[in-house]
Amino acid sequence: MEAVHDGQCGLCGHFGEHHARNNQLISILSSKRADVILIDECGHPKHADLHLKVTPISGCDGFVPAASA
Repeated sequence: MEAVHDGQCGLCGHFGEHHARNNQLISILSSKRADVILIDECGHPKHADLHLKVTPISGCDGFVPAASA
């Protein structure tokens, strides 16, 4: 498990937004820790055509804080 910080995908509102919130996503938001092998789709509108797959510790300039867990 790695620490996840503001600006990284695991705490971004676009991480995993294409499916319902699950226990794994809620755990990342509440503990600010994530397994680095977890991969999910980035839902950022600018990246939609790319279908990016990112890890919780990835990041970009399109970070939007996720709603509280």
